[in-house]
Amino acid sequence: MSETADMIRADDGELWQRARQGEAECFGVLFDRHGGAVRAFCARRTGSIDAADDLVSIVFLEAWRRRGEVELVDGNALPWLYGIARRTIQHRWRTAVRHRRALERLAPAPATPDHAEEVAGRLDDERHLARLRAALERLRPPDRDVLLLCVWQGLTYAEAAVALGVPVGTVRSRLSRARSRLNAETGSLNIVDPATCPVAAPTQRQEMP
Repeated sequence: MSETADMIRADDGELWQRARQGEAECFGVLFDRHGGAVRAFCARRTGSIDAADDLVSIVFLEAWRRRGEVELVDGNALPWLYGIARRTIQHRWRTAVRHRRALERLAPAPATPDHAEEVAGRLDDERHLARLRAALERLRPPDRDVLLLCVWQGLTYAEAAVALGVPVGTVRSRLSRARSRLNAETGSLNIVDPATCPVAAPTQRQEMP
């Protein structure tokens, strides 16, 4: 078996251990394995594909900096990575608020048209994400995060508990409350159906009741 095939077959725990011992390629395998899921979470949480593209790199850089603190669930590091992503987004949001307040004191810059061929399709995706974020903004932040992780990102209750740093029972109650709130306000969850979201989601591994 080749070294590359051996790394691909290894679980996250083995890859993290080997990466910490100097095998940088193992961290690259972890990025390839989980980068898409982290990007999807960031896009849905921020409502911006561009922001998600930037955040993925930041999340994995932070993960590498904290590689000695990794917490695995059945050999899977993705819940821990979602936790880093959630905290990174919170920090970015606070920074953006400070920057926005500073910019509001300046004269607005003239708009620069974007002539890229893919702009139309990208705008459609951004509009969908904006509608998604508008629906989620009706929720309390803790309820919003658990809905994103369990419904869109396909985490089990135990994995979401690791990502959020709360007990499993708290995950269950928050998810139930979030779904009830959205049903009461929108009449359905179609606006937040993973199948209709332009950002690819990981395969759901557990059907949530």
